[in-house]
Amino acid sequence: MPTHDVFNQVPPITPFDFSRNPALIEGLHREGAGWAEAEVRELGALAGSVQVQEWGRLANEYPPVLHTHDRYGHRIDEVEFHPYWHNLMDVAVRHGLHGSPWLDERAGSHVARAAKFFTWGVADAGHMCPISMTYAAVPALRHNPELAARYEPLLGSRSYDFGLREPSAKAGLIAGMSMTEKQGGSDVRANTTTATPQPDGSYRLVGHKWFTSAPMSDLFLTLAQAPGGLSCFLVPRVLPDGTRNALRLQRLKDKLGNKSNASSEIEYENAAGWLVGAEGAGVKTIIEMVNMTRLDCVVGSATGMRTGVVYAAHHAAHREVFGAKLIDQPAMRNVLADLIIESDAATTVMMRLAGATERAGTDPAEAALRRIALAVTKYWVCKRAPAHAAEALECFGGNGYVEESGMPRLYREAPLMSIWEGSGNVAALDALRAMGRQPETVEAYFNEVSLARGANRHLDDAIDRIGKELTDLTDIEYRARRVIELMALVLQGAQLVRHGHAAIADAFCSSRFGGDWGIAFGTLPVGVDTEAILARAAV
Repeated sequence: MPTHDVFNQVPPITPFDFSRNPALIEGLHREGAGWAEAEVRELGALAGSVQVQEWGRLANEYPPVLHTHDRYGHRIDEVEFHPYWHNLMDVAVRHGLHGSPWLDERAGSHVARAAKFFTWGVADAGHMCPISMTYAAVPALRHNPELAARYEPLLGSRSYDFGLREPSAKAGLIAGMSMTEKQGGSDVRANTTTATPQPDGSYRLVGHKWFTSAPMSDLFLTLAQAPGGLSCFLVPRVLPDGTRNALRLQRLKDKLGNKSNASSEIEYENAAGWLVGAEGAGVKTIIEMVNMTRLDCVVGSATGMRTGVVYAAHHAAHREVFGAKLIDQPAMRNVLADLIIESDAATTVMMRLAGATERAGTDPAEAALRRIALAVTKYWVCKRAPAHAAEALECFGGNGYVEESGMPRLYREAPLMSIWEGSGNVAALDALRAMGRQPETVEAYFNEVSLARGANRHLDDAIDRIGKELTDLTDIEYRARRVIELMALVLQGAQLVRHGHAAIADAFCSSRFGGDWGIAFGTLPVGVDTEAILARAAV
């Protein structure tokens, strides 16, 4: 049509290589998993391909559907997914993003897995939920050696075997977690689900769970009140005799984002479960799973930030405004550089946490660092993701507000990681609890950040401020967010000063610690090397 010439429009970003991320690849080698680079790069190219990006889009456009009964009236409690969901799951499992690192004796297997989780996550965030829970279930399940021996090889199998069948007869298993209830939420000790012991050693569970993601998983770790107190149980969807366990799916949640993933309310109607750990030790047992999924919350948030950076930089590089490319406009360069700095900081600290997770089993100092660093980083990085996504979307202007841009989906996903496994206050208070109960975590934290002393005066001053904050316990819970925020920023700054790009590290410290920064993204001080920083966004 003569009235409708199409010009000055940004070409499709696909195909792109999501592994072209210096902070990720450098961290992979630094933390001892350089041997996995080829596979990480393979996944990066696959995740950014036209085909896989379409898998993710359609899995979200056509979300799961619950079928409580079949056509004859039999109760079936099944969830139907778009076929592309299964394609996404199959790739993730084949590449070992789930439980396979627990079976891999190579040094760096957990670091490699974190890098692959980060890289593949750009395809679709929703299916990463059951992948993450399967990874996290293994250390908790080991509290019952008999169950672990039976199921751990299948939880680590690289075969995706969807469908309701007796678990030991399948080629591979997916695990879920079912903890929260209506009246308690994060306060799981308020749970009212009961577990009654049976003569055969099993328990019968009765109760309602308010938020159970991935209800078509093969096994669930769940909390219930046993005679000895709140306890952890393994609950399979299908029992050893081949009959279906009494897990009734009441409804699927209509969520803000994460549309491709089914999240449900379930009823246990005398469902059979087996004790994992001791009676009364439910929180202590399942916290093993929670800590692992918290790591993935950080990884997922870092993935989202990198996605926002890549999409925004691509748009700005091709869109012309006021006679110049958008990326050449000074104000936009400031915004993009700030977004890249935040993304690099998240990715760099994420890889350090993956390394601490790798070594925690054999190195007490790394275990102590992981305990405190994971809590403070989960609080801050996951909380920054929504603001980061909003700013990246705004780089598109009105074009970012329409679904075809992909930015609304990114924006809707962003808050989830801050809520999952404990929202902001829970994470901040957990960090305080760790410091109070395990003083060695404080020592480990200061040992880590002090390795960067002397390289940047703003960072040195911030480390000193943390010391003062922690020596004053007056109103410490009231000040929790302020203290934990500073701890998280200092940990990021220390990693960047030691391992990051010099321009990124200098800009991070001068803005985040030096006071030369506004409140919104895009308020970096004059003199920042934006040219070097913007080069970090290339894919």
